[in-house]
Amino acid sequence: MIIVTGSTGHLGRLVIDGLLEKVPADQVVAAVRSPEKAADLAARGVHVREADYDRPETLRAAFEGGTRLLLISGSDVGRRVPQHAAAVQAAQGAGIPHIVYTSAPHADTSVLGLAAEHKATEEIIRETGLTYTLLRNNWYNEVYLPAITQAAETGAVIGSAGEGRIASATRADYAAAAVAVLTGTGHENRVYELAGDVAWTLDDLAAEISRASGKEVAYRNLSTEEHRAALVGAGLPHAVAELLVDIDRGIAAGALAETPGDLKALIGRPTTPISETVAATLTA
Repeated sequence: MIIVTGSTGHLGRLVIDGLLEKVPADQVVAAVRSPEKAADLAARGVHVREADYDRPETLRAAFEGGTRLLLISGSDVGRRVPQHAAAVQAAQGAGIPHIVYTSAPHADTSVLGLAAEHKATEEIIRETGLTYTLLRNNWYNEVYLPAITQAAETGAVIGSAGEGRIASATRADYAAAAVAVLTGTGHENRVYELAGDVAWTLDDLAAEISRASGKEVAYRNLSTEEHRAALVGAGLPHAVAELLVDIDRGIAAGALAETPGDLKALIGRPTTPISETVAATLTA
């Protein structure tokens, strides 16, 4: 029995879809905060169980009978460590022998502020003594969808990442890797640094948007202060703006640049290039 948390999220649904191509539906559990949002999964024969990271009493029952748990990291930045700790404790109590966790690139050494919660979660998982697989996912191509559409309209990609490179891939690529681990063998106590085959710069992104849109688009590299001010001026909360500025600071330092090939090896095909995502976004 394979249990997937966050099954109604973008990544979770793709994982469920991939699992259903490989295992019977009655061997898949969608653990979700709001079961009513997973009615379509139940209609496909998937077991749907309530599992709210903020209500630990729901977690153990949701995880009962599982042999592998995919713990998709929560979205509440700043609150994820206690949420993940509750899920890991529930998995241990339910007797799940193997946890697969979606982490961040080089979570144990990364300069990215976002990595701290992932590092703490990895440590919590290791301390259980259960077998585990850490899927350290690089950036998603989809993170840049708003920037792609906006740049096609305004003629500018803005950021403060300098010439830093981003080895992104699509959610579907990362979901396929998770499915490969959940349904395969030999992944116990492994750490996979998952990234796209090609690392690109924001200059490269601007060039792809120009090519796909037929309009002149350039990358405007801002200082950290200018970038923060632009984001706040666009209406983003200060905390979100600071998070995005920190990400670009990390990109400039090389935090997302590595292309180790783990993702391609797990999914058995090349990863999806940013050019394909740009083209699909602007021709949709």
